[in-house]
Amino acid sequence: MRKSSVIITSIFVLLAVCFSSCKQTNEKSPMQQKVEEYAYFDLKSDLVKNLSKKEKQLIPIFLEIADIMDNLFWKQTFEDKTVLDTIQDKWAKDFAMINYGSWDRLDNNQPFVSGFGAKPLGCQYYPVDITKEEYEAYSNPDKGSLYTVLRRNADGSLKTVWYRDEYKKEITQVTDLLSKAIELTEDAGLKKYLTERKKAFETDDYFASDMAWMDMKESRLDFVVGPIENYDDKLNEAKASYEAFILLKDEKRSNELAKFVAMLPALQKELPCEPQYKIFIPGTSSDLNVYDAVYYAGDCNAGSKTIAINLPNDDRVQAQKGARRLQLRNSMQAKFDKIMLPIGTLVMEPDLHQHLKFDAFFWNVTFHEVAHGLGVKETVNGKGAVDIALRTEKTSWEEAKADILGLFMVCNLIDKGEIHGISVEDAITTYIAGILRSVRFGAASSHGKANMMCYNYMEKEGAFTRNDAGKYHIDFEKAKQAINSWSALILKTQGEGDFEFAQKFRHENGSIGTALQQDLNRINEAGIPRDIRFNQGLNVLGLK
Repeated sequence: MRKSSVIITSIFVLLAVCFSSCKQTNEKSPMQQKVEEYAYFDLKSDLVKNLSKKEKQLIPIFLEIADIMDNLFWKQTFEDKTVLDTIQDKWAKDFAMINYGSWDRLDNNQPFVSGFGAKPLGCQYYPVDITKEEYEAYSNPDKGSLYTVLRRNADGSLKTVWYRDEYKKEITQVTDLLSKAIELTEDAGLKKYLTERKKAFETDDYFASDMAWMDMKESRLDFVVGPIENYDDKLNEAKASYEAFILLKDEKRSNELAKFVAMLPALQKELPCEPQYKIFIPGTSSDLNVYDAVYYAGDCNAGSKTIAINLPNDDRVQAQKGARRLQLRNSMQAKFDKIMLPIGTLVMEPDLHQHLKFDAFFWNVTFHEVAHGLGVKETVNGKGAVDIALRTEKTSWEEAKADILGLFMVCNLIDKGEIHGISVEDAITTYIAGILRSVRFGAASSHGKANMMCYNYMEKEGAFTRNDAGKYHIDFEKAKQAINSWSALILKTQGEGDFEFAQKFRHENGSIGTALQQDLNRINEAGIPRDIRFNQGLNVLGLK
C-alpha cells in the first residue's frame, strides 16, 4: 500500500509539474498581448477584377515604390530598421514593426524596448540633441519646409538639407520605377500625375503634381505616394513623412457621393458659427470618392491605420481646386466589425445598440474629411493663416474641427433627406462610440488630443452620461446643442488665431480622465482589438 501511495503521489506530482509547465508555456507575455491587440485583416478587393491587364501590371511597380517609402519612413521616424535585429524578444520585435520603432504609438509613445529611451520630439528630421531655442535661433529660410531635414556641420552648427539630397539613393530608385509606370499607364490623368510626381521627387516641389492629382478623375487605380503628413514631427509639426497607398476606385459608390461636392459652398454657409468665420469659399473641383485600399506603406501604416484620406494639404491647391476625399471602405468595414461594434455593444445602454450602424460610421468618417476643406483658413484679425497663428496647436484643433463639423453636416443632411438609411440618433450614437474607439490610441497624437477635446466638451455639455451600471446614456437634444456650440468655439478659435486659448483649452481638456480610463480598461479586459494590421501584397490580391 505504501508503495502504491508513493507511486500515486509521484504521478500527481508529475501531472502537477506538467500542468504548471503547460500553464507557463501558454501564458502570454505582456508584449505578446500588445501585439495581439492588432487584429489581422486581409487587405484585398473584388475590384481587382475590374482592372485592365496594364493596370494590373502597374500594381507590382507601385508596390516596389511603396516599399521604398516604407524604408524611408523608418529612417525618418526611427533609424535604419536593421537596428531591430538587436531585439531578442520576438514579440517586442513584432511590436516594433507595427509601431515603426520602439515606442507605442497607441500609448502616448511610451518606450517598450530597453536601451532606446524616449522618442525624440523631432524624430530623425532634426539632430536628436536640438533644442527649441537652438531651432528658433537658426535663421535658414528653408528650415521650416516640409521637405528638408536639419543636420549638423562638422563644427556642430546646423545646416538644412533637402529630402532629394538626404535620401538621394532611394529617390533615384523611385524615379526609375515611376518612369516604368508612366510608360505602362493608359489613363491620361494618371499618366500626367505620375509624370509630375516624378518631377516632384526630384525637386521637392509637389504643387504641380498635387494639381495633376486633383485633375485625375477617371482612373480606376490610384497611387498616393510621397512625403505628405507632418504628424510625426512633434518638435514643430513641420516635416512631411513618406508614405504610400495603392487604391482601387469603387465607381458605383463614388457616383452616389458625387452630389455632395456641389453642396460644399452651401454647407459652408450653414456652419453654426458667426459669419466672419465662414467666408472661405471651398472649391467645387473636390472629389468625394470611395476606394478599397490594397496596400499601405510608411506613415499611414504605423500604429493605427488610416481609413480615409483628405488631400492635398497645400492650401494653394485647395483654394484653386478643393481637395479629394477618399473613403477606404474595406479598411473602414474591418474597423467597424472588429472594433467599433463590439465597443459600442459593451459600453452603450441596450436601447442604443440599434443605433450602432456601419453606414453611420461611414458617413461620419466621410464628412470628417469633407470638414477639413470647410471653415476658416485665414485669421480674421491679420494674424495670417490659421496654421501659422495656431502654431503647435494647429493640427489638434484642425482634427477636432473635422470631427465635430463632420457630425454636424451628417445630422444636417439626414434632416434634409440627402443622406438615407440612417437617423440623426444613429449618427450621434455611432460617433460617441467612435470616440471610445479612437481614444484607445492615446492622447499623444494630434488626433488623440482632438478626440479628448471633443469627448470632454460633449460630456460637460451633458450630451452623454453614465448610468448606474456604467453604461452610456445619450441625451440627443443636448448632444445636438453641444455639436453646434463646440463647432462655433473651434471656428472662433481658429478664426481669431488664438494660440494662447487653444493651448490652455487643450491642456485642460485634451487628456484622458479617471472615469474614461475605467471605460477603456473595461474595453481592454474584454479583449476587443485596439486596431488592425494587414496581410497585404500580390499574393493576397491574387496577382501572383
